Amino acid sequence: MSMPADTSPAKGPVIAVVGPSGVGKDSLMSGLAVADPRLRSMRRVITRAPEAGGEDYHPVSEAEFQALVEADVFALHWNAHGLRYGIPRDIEKLREGATGVLVNLSRAVLLQAQEVFDDFRVISVTARPEVLAARLAGRGREDAAEVERRLARASLALPEGLRQVHEVDNSGALSAAIVEAQAIIQAERA
Repeated sequence: MSMPADTSPAKGPVIAVVGPSGVGKDSLMSGLAVADPRLRSMRRVITRAPEAGGEDYHPVSEAEFQALVEADVFALHWNAHGLRYGIPRDIEKLREGATGVLVNLSRAVLLQAQEVFDDFRVISVTARPEVLAARLAGRGREDAAEVERRLARASLALPEGLRQVHEVDNSGALSAAIVEAQAIIQAERA
């Protein structure tokens, strides 16, 4: 007796894009998604005011976030920089037929994400310290003390035990970082 063929669409990997504030994670993710329409991006839920700007996110209050946690809406959630972040379980729908799903994650949650997602990879985005300092100062979201705290955290290492980690330097032209990240994603698919 033969088993019926699996006709479910192939699922792309979850690709965590990580790095310090100001390194250009969101710009890199946007550029990658434009370059490959089958590469999707996951929108995070954040307890950040909608007018704060920055990335495309779903803003919620602390109470709304807690209600979502209690309703088991998130595949993954964490706290960082005084905010709460969540990745909805809808990420699994995005993975269907995708080259991959890009998601901006905190370094602190990577090992948990590796356990949650069956096909998980990390692109660690870096930039020279002077580039990070200029970008953080230029975006105007943090005061000088917060910029210093974020710069101090920039050199923190990724946790031990991650299975698939690739580094992309985004100190120069964004287009060069996009090409480098595309090569990594394509090599992983091969």
